[in-house]
Amino acid sequence: MRLAIQKARDSNMPLDNIQRALDKASGGGEGSSMVEMVLGGHAPGGAAVIVQVLTDNRNRTVQEIRNIFSRAGGSLGESSSVAWMFESKGVINIKTDGMNSDDLELQAIDAGADDVKVEKGTVEIYTAPDKLEAVRRALEAMKIPIESAQLSMLSKTTVPLEEKAAIQTLKLMDKLEDLDEVQSVTANVDFSDEVIEKFQSGVQV
Repeated sequence: MRLAIQKARDSNMPLDNIQRALDKASGGGEGSSMVEMVLGGHAPGGAAVIVQVLTDNRNRTVQEIRNIFSRAGGSLGESSSVAWMFESKGVINIKTDGMNSDDLELQAIDAGADDVKVEKGTVEIYTAPDKLEAVRRALEAMKIPIESAQLSMLSKTTVPLEEKAAIQTLKLMDKLEDLDEVQSVTANVDFSDEVIEKFQSGVQV
């Protein structure tokens, strides 16, 4: 619950909205209590997709997600059909903003991180699920600003996709992420920079 609150704050969610979500989760607000779900399906081209959900209406949310998969040319199935391709990890994102990436990497490892991925302008830190909060606190104690921290399902291996299928998969993921109940979406695809640029520019496929 602490991580969910922090994620909401990271996204600048209004305090009233956070409180309503907490009331629902604890059964103290109107409506049903919140339910966590992990749904799995396949995108066009066969990529596996994992969708993490927090909802107060399981049937409605599953139907909405099923419709998005269907309209995109994919299919929603049992989460167990693709879950074995993914593993739960804590993911912490930091914008370097002039900080030394090598120093950040060493500090993250000292704080208990399992792995660190350094890219231009950002550092991604990976932890065991039960160590996410401890690593986050340790980094904050070092005065390192955290952009986001959350539990995510990461693919163990990736599959190659042709450009058209890769862009269709990104469009599917984007539609899923637009749903308020969806917490995260992951596909077992290593999207190239070229594909991401074409998706962001709105290239039709």
